[in-house]
Amino acid sequence: MDYTILICDDDEDISSALEIYLRQEGYNVLRAENGAEAVDVVTGDEAVHLILLDVMMPVMDGIRAAVKIRETSNAPILFLSAKTEDTDRVLGLNMGGDDYITKPFNPVELMARVKAALRRYARLGGLDGGVGGTSGGVGGTGGTGTGGGFSSGAVDVPTDGPAPVGGFAPTDGPAPVGGTGSCDGEGTQADIFKTGGLVLDDNQKRVTVDGEEATLTALEYNILKFMMGSMDRVFTSSQIYEAVWGEPAFHVSKTVSVHIRHIREKIEINPKEPRYLKVIYGLGYKVVKQP
Repeated sequence: MDYTILICDDDEDISSALEIYLRQEGYNVLRAENGAEAVDVVTGDEAVHLILLDVMMPVMDGIRAAVKIRETSNAPILFLSAKTEDTDRVLGLNMGGDDYITKPFNPVELMARVKAALRRYARLGGLDGGVGGTSGGVGGTGGTGTGGGFSSGAVDVPTDGPAPVGGFAPTDGPAPVGGTGSCDGEGTQADIFKTGGLVLDDNQKRVTVDGEEATLTALEYNILKFMMGSMDRVFTSSQIYEAVWGEPAFHVSKTVSVHIRHIREKIEINPKEPRYLKVIYGLGYKVVKQP
């Protein structure tokens, strides 16, 4: 499948450089100069499978654009920003971003992150076979579609790539959570995870709570699957990050906590008194096994 990536950045030099790298990797490329244009492109007739979205832009900034995009699209959003504070990163994730990349960045790592985001999205049904399921696929903010997917495996990233465009030191890109885990509770298949009324069906990429479908993003789904594969085990933020993102964990507690909070909001009747996904203060998180 030919994937289409939207670059939204008001810096012509960065946009042009990104387009060159993306086209070399075989992607189709669309461009926008501000958030309003990005929203128009995403809501247009041509399918967009991933968005590289600058944060600081005229007319409409990237944060506001992401909120609008999330009304109609589940495609992964990778924020590009010169802002490096944790609060900015958390804000971007809260507003529907799947990743947050600070400028200047190394294009080799950026390509790895693009491939990883597309792989996760495809693996959960958002690509390669269409957007399935009643919730409209899985990507940025929601959906639990079926079908499609890449095989798992890390992205190979050379260490002698091009000079920074706008530098992370190159590292391995994120990899999907591996393994299928075993069935808990009343489930009969190795790819069904169950505790109480919470069921994750990895065949259909669906999460239900007391029979009602919960709409999770790709990252949220992978985090929940990883934790439900080992009920009652306490995982640190670093363990969750390295398993789901496939990257070394450095100062990731806030990033993980944002996603955990989002999951709890979607699977718990009262997120402040969670039944399934609990915080073990000072230690980490666990999914509680229930009959």
